[in-house]
Amino acid sequence: MERLLTLKEACRLLGVHPNTLRKWDKQGKIRVVRTVGGRRRIPESEVKRLMGIKEIDVSRRAAIYVRVSSHDQKQKGDLERQKQHLLKYARTRNYEVAAILEDVASGLDENRKGLNKLFNMVDRREIGVVIVSFKDRLTRFGFKYLERYFSSHNVKIEVVDVEEPKDVHQELVEDLIAIVSSFAGKLYGLRSHKYKKVVKGVKEIVTN
Repeated sequence: MERLLTLKEACRLLGVHPNTLRKWDKQGKIRVVRTVGGRRRIPESEVKRLMGIKEIDVSRRAAIYVRVSSHDQKQKGDLERQKQHLLKYARTRNYEVAAILEDVASGLDENRKGLNKLFNMVDRREIGVVIVSFKDRLTRFGFKYLERYFSSHNVKIEVVDVEEPKDVHQELVEDLIAIVSSFAGKLYGLRSHKYKKVVKGVKEIVTN
């Protein structure tokens, strides 16, 4: 719901006397809302209009998020290809690209610099759309939770591609090893023989 300003607040922002605002109200120069008690309230958008401040349609502002798991993938141009692909998508839908955020990290890593910036933009309601190539660019697990959280801030996630690229296999292997290593470390301890045996066994299975 739009914020409604008191007569005093509106006058302070516009630099006019209350009688001037009352006059504008009678002349129809400003839209005024009346409370149940008959008091004047001025919509914030009306004050901005009179101040010459243009309203920004946040729903058309987009943040592009791209991610690769390794610096090797970045050097091969995978990150840049994602950027160009999503920029083209944004242009076809007439989105204003507010930011291009990138990470070189696993999809399991919850403390990514680019992802944290994206959350800050969503929290501040600076954007209305997040564009990604695939769901796992944002997160390997829990995409629905992210989608629901973003939606609560009136931000939608648009996933451009459906089929995963052929080279995603290596990322899945690395993420699987990371998951097993984490659980094995908690169960047996990072320096234990069992931990090393489990991790080594999983690596042999998934890499052969």
